[in-house]
Amino acid sequence: MLRYHAARPYWLAAGVIGLGAVCIWGATYLPGASRYAGIGPGAFATIVGTVLVFLGGILAVQIARGATFEAQSTENAQGDTPVNYKALGLALLAAAVPILTIKALGLPLTAMISFTLVSRAFGSKILLWDLLTGAILGSLSWVLFNALGLQLGGFLPVAGV
Repeated sequence: MLRYHAARPYWLAAGVIGLGAVCIWGATYLPGASRYAGIGPGAFATIVGTVLVFLGGILAVQIARGATFEAQSTENAQGDTPVNYKALGLALLAAAVPILTIKALGLPLTAMISFTLVSRAFGSKILLWDLLTGAILGSLSWVLFNALGLQLGGFLPVAGV
């Protein structure tokens, strides 16, 4: 019988398993097959959920065996480092941008804006390069999703395309 030990983070394994279970449960509401290759969003979510449950199980076994989880020396973890609220705000804004703009602006512009905000949060100073990289990644993503038969709306709805 396993005993709870304060130094053992069983909650972490339970969280990973729970997240996987939620993914699998959510996948039951998505179509399992699509036009291209017979793999749809439901299949992908099921695979991700199954992998998370499996990894959570491995983590639980490691915790039960007494594995310790400490910061590695290469991480340079310092507990007294203050929070960079500017970077946190930019990252949160980058996460909110797609929710607010993807229907109106389309994937390429939305990805460009989000990529630029995340780049700024990580300290990038080259605005034009960030915008260009985000536009290229967003455009390629739209083309690939469109080729797979997954509709993400128009390329640039704001321009009527």
